[in-house]
Amino acid sequence: MLVAAAVCPCPPLLVAEVAAGAAPELAAARAACTDALGVLAAARPDRLVVVGPGNGSGPEPFPEGTRGSFHGFGVDLDVRLGADRGTGAGPALPYGLAVGAWLLERTGWADAPLEGLAVGEEASPERCAGLGRDLATRADRVALLVLGDGSACRTLKAPGYLDERAAAFDAGAAQALGTADARALEALDADLARELKVTGRAPWQVLAGASAGGTARDGALLYEDAPYGVGYMVATWS
Repeated sequence: MLVAAAVCPCPPLLVAEVAAGAAPELAAARAACTDALGVLAAARPDRLVVVGPGNGSGPEPFPEGTRGSFHGFGVDLDVRLGADRGTGAGPALPYGLAVGAWLLERTGWADAPLEGLAVGEEASPERCAGLGRDLATRADRVALLVLGDGSACRTLKAPGYLDERAAAFDAGAAQALGTADARALEALDADLARELKVTGRAPWQVLAGASAGGTARDGALLYEDAPYGVGYMVATWS
């Protein structure tokens, strides 16, 4: 059963070593992520699943101990999904899960065994919900760290240029995440999300599936901004 979730953005710039001189620009987002992971730890889960964006439709599982790096961003920094358990063999973590691994290392996560799951933008809402329902049965007390960004079209200088639909999409997603509204997350338009270059749609809908049929939840939106023209949100469900 899902007992808690933390939703965090996953731009490589969230990693202070990657951001370097620009690190202060996302300091508030990092602080909010730390607070969100504190909610996960307080829930005392039996298992943590780190869900993030991937390629294609997925899903692609990553066992505890899988390694990732930020070498491609010009930084000699390696991370590991769970520092003390697992072999580290197999494919490297995609960037979103690597950011999640960095957040967990930064907060000293050692509370429960964990695993990673990457879900691509081609995964349908129905497929994502089904994955979430499966994850919720992995242990008596399951927690999710859900990684993904909102639209990349909030300003003229955004990666996807300005799209007038972007702000409304992000506002709806933030409202759903901040109120633990699984139905609203399930209703997010996958085609529109793809056009707006949203990387969080599929992971968010996995969260919605994991929460479906469970008890009523409390949601909190800890951070929402678009400092680089990309929507970043931090939220907790408990």
